[in-house]
Amino acid sequence: MSDTTTSETLETIPRNDVDARRDAGRAARRAVPRSSHAGWTAPSDRPDPVALLEEQAVTRVPELVPIRYGRMLVSPFNFYRGAALIMASDLAGSPASGLTTQICGDAHLSNFGVFASPERRLIFDINDFDETLPGPWEWDVKRLAASFEVAGRHRGYSESERSRVVRASVRGYREYMRRLSRMGVLEAWYDRLDEDQVEAWMRKERAANRIDAKQVKRTQAALAKARTKDSMQAFSKLVRVLDGELRIAADPPLIVPVEDLLPEGRSPGDDVRAMQGLLEGYRKTLQREHHPFAEFQYVHMARKVVGVGSVGTRAWVLLFRGRDDRDPLLLQAKEAEASVLERFLPPSPYENHGERVVRGQRLMQAASDLFLGWQRAEGADGIERDFYIRQLHDWKGSADIEIMVPKGAEFYARACGETLARAHARAGDRVAIGAYLGASDRFDRAVAEFAIDYADQNERDYAAFSEAVASGRLTAAEGF
Repeated sequence: MSDTTTSETLETIPRNDVDARRDAGRAARRAVPRSSHAGWTAPSDRPDPVALLEEQAVTRVPELVPIRYGRMLVSPFNFYRGAALIMASDLAGSPASGLTTQICGDAHLSNFGVFASPERRLIFDINDFDETLPGPWEWDVKRLAASFEVAGRHRGYSESERSRVVRASVRGYREYMRRLSRMGVLEAWYDRLDEDQVEAWMRKERAANRIDAKQVKRTQAALAKARTKDSMQAFSKLVRVLDGELRIAADPPLIVPVEDLLPEGRSPGDDVRAMQGLLEGYRKTLQREHHPFAEFQYVHMARKVVGVGSVGTRAWVLLFRGRDDRDPLLLQAKEAEASVLERFLPPSPYENHGERVVRGQRLMQAASDLFLGWQRAEGADGIERDFYIRQLHDWKGSADIEIMVPKGAEFYARACGETLARAHARAGDRVAIGAYLGASDRFDRAVAEFAIDYADQNERDYAAFSEAVASGRLTAAEGF
């Protein structure tokens, strides 16, 4: 059974025919055995990874590309974070069951974290959807598993420690997908991992001696810290009163106010009028008819460098004023280009890539930002670009791999695997995928083997990237 045949077969099966969906998953397993996912060998015609990065740089802000390279140069793990296109190119030739879902496209361990739901609850979920697109669920699982192998090497974990961490991520995915496959429709749809469940899970893991008291305290401290990372904290760091007006403070090249980027002959007043029109369009993409955004007034904006792989794409911080200057709102407008997956999968059905990101995020996340929306805007260079918009910070927190110990990493890996399964189950056929995975650890072992081989490939690519910088082929700006 080919990939296409599997997808077409599932489309003809009534969604309430659980037995037929389960049979389709088992048939896919026979056609594409779980053991076929093991290992990685680069084909002889594999594209030059440095050339792929150079292709991406063509559409990015030229003066920011060296910052991207500088951040990727820090370590093989940072390089991996910025290498989503490289890995997508590699995964395009890998075995796939033919069972598709909405995938993240960049499901490495740093793209998971905690944030506030609209109900003001801390939840743990995927938090980056720049590359989201319908595709093979295996691609996300392999990118996640390999990220733990790469990070484990970076942290100096032993081979056995890395194996336990990587396999925890895949086992978490497999076992939770099978659990979701047995749930009722609404039970599976509303399932989420919130702070109370994290606390209960930690107590259970501590009682079983799978994590220690220090790890429990570290996780509790991270959750508490996430609650402090809100718009008011970002406001205190980014905003100053200049000539009696609230303004985002300059910190070039990482933060540059919009007036410092305007071409000659264009006034800040022109920019404000254009922004007001764009924001009216954005407001129409929000999910609520009566939205609190209507009570905010645009004040100022600045370009801000964010992330690792995203550096060089256009990202803006937008400042708004509510009732008064003590009632601010900070939004982030981030450029959305075509997903790196679109070179290898059918293109997005959405004309606006900001809409592609938002639609994918709303589908995969258990709860999404109240201010999540999209818009298309014309830049000072006259080129129209797509953006998605969200709050800059809203109780946001993520794992710090620089302090993560093996037991803590194993706990975190399982949480990421389960969360990825939950996201895939919302958009795909959880029954068929669960049946494909099965009850044994055969798939876990296969993907763990892939992770080892792909981490080796990542190290070779990092070496080639470092050589390209050393030779002058690429220019890297370090320290930013």
